[in-house]
Amino acid sequence: MSESLVVCDVDEDLVKKLRQFRFRKETNNAAIVMKIDKEKQLVILEEEHEDISPDDLKDELPERQPRYPLINYKYEHDDGRVSYPLCFIFSSPVGCRPEQQMMYAGSKNKLVQTVELSKVFEIRNTEDLTEEWLREKLGFFG
Repeated sequence: MSESLVVCDVDEDLVKKLRQFRFRKETNNAAIVMKIDKEKQLVILEEEHEDISPDDLKDELPERQPRYPLINYKYEHDDGRVSYPLCFIFSSPVGCRPEQQMMYAGSKNKLVQTVELSKVFEIRNTEDLTEEWLREKLGFFG
């Protein structure tokens, strides 16, 4: 195996789906979970979820494999305003195979740039993905 960093392209159908997801009109939480197709070296759609909390989303993520969940989250600010930030989370659990972690880590920035995401977070343990954790992370954005 080559030690060079592999940067995977983003599947064109996934790019279209992510652009639609960004501008969805629904006011509930929703999520898209993406993974890398190792043979094709492409970031692809794994599953979609409607009306899902961060706590429920963590149960959908594999405990020993990286994933890219993207959650459209209904965020109620302290002043009463409501926004729907698009939160990208790089889930890279401890115990993943090193080559898998490198492929996901190497492809993360390309995915973030392709879809123009600004709220980018990382977890090393799927149990960390909770409503409280996400609210705390979003609190830094004001």
